[in-house]
Amino acid sequence: MTDHPLHTDWDFSNTAARRDQYYAASLTRFTPFREPIVFKKGQGQYLWDTEGRKYTDLLGMNVCISVGHSHPRVVAAATAQAQELTHCTTMFYHPTPAHLAEELAATMPKGHDWVVHLTNSGSEAVDLAMTMARTYTGNLDLLALRTAYHGPTAAAQSITGISDWRHPGMPGNVAFVPEPNQYRGIFGPGTQPYLDEIDRTIATATSGKVAGIFVESVQGYGGIIEMPPGYMSGAAERVRAAGGLYIADEVQSGFGRTGENFWGFEAYGVVPDIVVMAKGLGNGFPIGAVVAKKHIAEPMAERFMFHTYGANPTSAAAARAVLAVMRDEGLQENARVVGAALLERLHGLKDKYQVIGDVRGKGLMLALEFVKDRDSKTPDKDVTTEVFEACRAQGIILSKSGPFQQCLRMVPPLCLSLDDVDQVANSLDQALETAVNDAKA
Repeated sequence: MTDHPLHTDWDFSNTAARRDQYYAASLTRFTPFREPIVFKKGQGQYLWDTEGRKYTDLLGMNVCISVGHSHPRVVAAATAQAQELTHCTTMFYHPTPAHLAEELAATMPKGHDWVVHLTNSGSEAVDLAMTMARTYTGNLDLLALRTAYHGPTAAAQSITGISDWRHPGMPGNVAFVPEPNQYRGIFGPGTQPYLDEIDRTIATATSGKVAGIFVESVQGYGGIIEMPPGYMSGAAERVRAAGGLYIADEVQSGFGRTGENFWGFEAYGVVPDIVVMAKGLGNGFPIGAVVAKKHIAEPMAERFMFHTYGANPTSAAAARAVLAVMRDEGLQENARVVGAALLERLHGLKDKYQVIGDVRGKGLMLALEFVKDRDSKTPDKDVTTEVFEACRAQGIILSKSGPFQQCLRMVPPLCLSLDDVDQVANSLDQALETAVNDAKA
């Protein structure tokens, strides 16, 4: 049998032409730079484009790359499994996803029986968690936070609080509560007013009985908004009093990214009823999961729930290797140390540039927020865009986020090193200087 490898045309113009002709309009919005970029190679925290130029990846390919691009242990584990058996439906037993389920359950708070349902993506995990909460409680109404992002599927969109991510025809029975944004929240800094608003929302925008509340421990696309002390536990208390569950969305904030804890919700002692996860679990391989207390998942046995690739052994093998690499290479601690060093440098940039209104985050989940005036805090989308474009010229890849696209979000692979911090900070400084000077010209 003759081997005929598939031809890949790396010419930029031809790639652009194919995209323009064959990609649906729904795929064209999510192109960040004015001039598109084509990446050909990634290793660790670095990327190379088709011209061979090197970049430091502060985006982690939308928080998916956790242990580093093309990590050899992850690639080897997936390759070995794919060569043996690429896919095995969950109709049949396979040890690899079963091992992964055990290992994920072991990361959860002790003293509870945890069970795992593997999915293809974080959005599917959110959809399943919504169904699970409604099935267990018998209630329909869900609470979500404004500026939250939970995914692009119809159900996940319905609990996403950013208009640009919402499309017509989403299912209902969702009420939104204000996010406890300590920089620009509607009640200002503090926690209690935001908790009081949960009570008011349950009393006025639901039947009085709810299925649950979805909370990102640190809002990702919302602009790296960390939940303040007491909020998660207070929200859980109020929702449980109304018959609902606390559902932690750890798709972006999980897997050691915040440095202090493996899961974001651990920061303030809350124990969720359901946890959804994805992205960093696969390090680029498609996989997600819902981890729930066993008694909450039990009623789902009454009807079929099936995700075609949800327990795919190749992705599961990659995920098992990811967990092992995180442990063996101490990446959670690295996120804590390197993130703290980078955060300090970001504060230095805030002291230097008045266009930076806020610096926030922890671990390797950080953001700069840009404003027209620090007193009014008016979001400045334009200067954000100019700094973003200038970062590319400096060899830095990150993303715009926030409800007004006024933030630059930094969520690099957890292997970003202390040696990278100076280069990243200096590159951001140069990008800021370029953008600010151009704005004055």
